[in-house]
Amino acid sequence: MQNSESFIPLNFKELSAAESEKRITEFYSQCTTRRSVREFSDKDVPQHIIESIIKTAGTAPSGAHKQPWHFCAVKNPAIKSKIREAAEQEEYENYHGRMSKEWLEDLKKFGTDHIKPFLEIAPWLIVVFKEVYEQSEGGKATNYYVNESVGIATGMLLNAINMAGLVSLTHTPSPMNFLAEILERPKNERAYLLIPVGYPAEGTTVPDIKRKSLEEIMTIH
Repeated sequence: MQNSESFIPLNFKELSAAESEKRITEFYSQCTTRRSVREFSDKDVPQHIIESIIKTAGTAPSGAHKQPWHFCAVKNPAIKSKIREAAEQEEYENYHGRMSKEWLEDLKKFGTDHIKPFLEIAPWLIVVFKEVYEQSEGGKATNYYVNESVGIATGMLLNAINMAGLVSLTHTPSPMNFLAEILERPKNERAYLLIPVGYPAEGTTVPDIKRKSLEEIMTIH
């Protein structure tokens, strides 16, 4: 039974079918422009825009409302340089032995290798951490559905970046333990994603690839 003292009215405004269709069509039109970018401009992005993007990600639902995420926004050139150096070391190992032949073959269409200059060029790096457990003065507490919760928040983060007129890349130089070390994060946090954020470099190109059709990703029962 709900305790009425711990609940507040839902802030909800019902839309007409026409307005609902208009909004989702406009939102989809914006979302479908999102592409992963590896060629960044060094043009500055104001900090308040990054803060608004992260606030948006923080509205995501989470298991038992534990909100098991932390976002490190990195602008300091010296720290970005350390991150690039460590990431490239891991990526070298990935491209020269860790990755399977099939994996390397699947990556060919993207033209990638272990060299990652965008980690220093992009004005911001957003490092997403997942809190594998809750840490407080009283000790440890359980966080629930951590990967699912952080995954949803990251999806909202990427859409917020796109809605702000910026570009990004979901970078995973696995293993990513070096990020917690460089950024001096607590023991309960694990790096989840490394996301360069900024404007595309002039003349940026992206692979000519297509998304799956609606018929391929949806079944109505």
